[in-house]
Amino acid sequence: MKKLVAPFFIICFLLSMADAYGQLSKKRIRQNNKRIRNYKGQKNFFSADKKYNFVAISVNAFNYFGDLAPIDKFASTDISFTRPGFGIMFGHRFGPRYTLRGSFTYGTLRGDDFESADPTDNEARFRYVRNLQFRNRIKELTITAAFDLFKNEGSYITRLQFTPYIFGGLTLFHHNPQALVPDGAPQSAGEWVDLEPLGTEGQYSNLPAEAVNAGIEPYSLWQIAIPVGIGFRYRLNQVFDLSAEFGIRYTFTDYLDDVSANYVDRDLLPSELSVILADRSREERAVVSGDLRDDNVINATATLNPDGFFNGYGSEGFSNVRGDADDNDVYFVSSIKLAYIIGASFRRAKFR
Repeated sequence: MKKLVAPFFIICFLLSMADAYGQLSKKRIRQNNKRIRNYKGQKNFFSADKKYNFVAISVNAFNYFGDLAPIDKFASTDISFTRPGFGIMFGHRFGPRYTLRGSFTYGTLRGDDFESADPTDNEARFRYVRNLQFRNRIKELTITAAFDLFKNEGSYITRLQFTPYIFGGLTLFHHNPQALVPDGAPQSAGEWVDLEPLGTEGQYSNLPAEAVNAGIEPYSLWQIAIPVGIGFRYRLNQVFDLSAEFGIRYTFTDYLDDVSANYVDRDLLPSELSVILADRSREERAVVSGDLRDDNVINATATLNPDGFFNGYGSEGFSNVRGDADDNDVYFVSSIKLAYIIGASFRRAKFR
């Protein structure tokens, strides 16, 4: 009998230990389940090995909207005046959606009342009579932040095949509006001349206090713009991307075309060339094409006064509006970009 006591106590001890262990295991299971339910996951940082730099070249198309647009409605632009440009860009991708980009872009803006204004339109025919024209070569430095609409957590190797994105930033640009001097002018005939130094709206004239443009200041050739737009990026292979992009540059100047305020009396303008380029309503031919202007439209729209000016053009007057100073000029940049990822290389599968 005594021989059975020891095994009996041992069995009881083991059973009690097993029960205690079972209870402990259930408690741990409940704790683990609670931890799993409350687990939020580790923060997925965009690690350094996923970040990369790239360089890009672009072919651009420049368009303009301002006082020499076909009609006075936003985004009204003469497609026939689309001019090519080029650009270079450096970018740094630092997040699953975010890219910081810096670029230099060069292009030309054009506008011409004779070509763009419809003489049969009741509003546009006044622009046809005005007959102003310009070109402006734009050189811009731009910093933009691009935001991908599709999230990409991978490295450059596993980046998405197709990604739409939006962008915005800041642009510093240099511009210089010019006009073509008509044949027969006493100086610079047939040449493109800078308009800003000529003060065509009285910027360098001692205008009397009662003048409509009294206090007008020269405009700066260095300006700031706000670029915003949308783009679509397509992965060509491991190291090349192709993008199509459309952007708008909202400027803080109304003088991309040298037109903003009212006409000034010719005897107050600083030079004879200023007089010629300030008012072109009486020219018989279009300056660039040399085509004859439609006298019927001109005479039906405006009449000559005793001073030899068309009423509403070329002389001082509150209603003699040369441009619209209430709205700043805007230009558009459409681009095709080819980007190369710096430091990347093709990785091919190895089977042995």
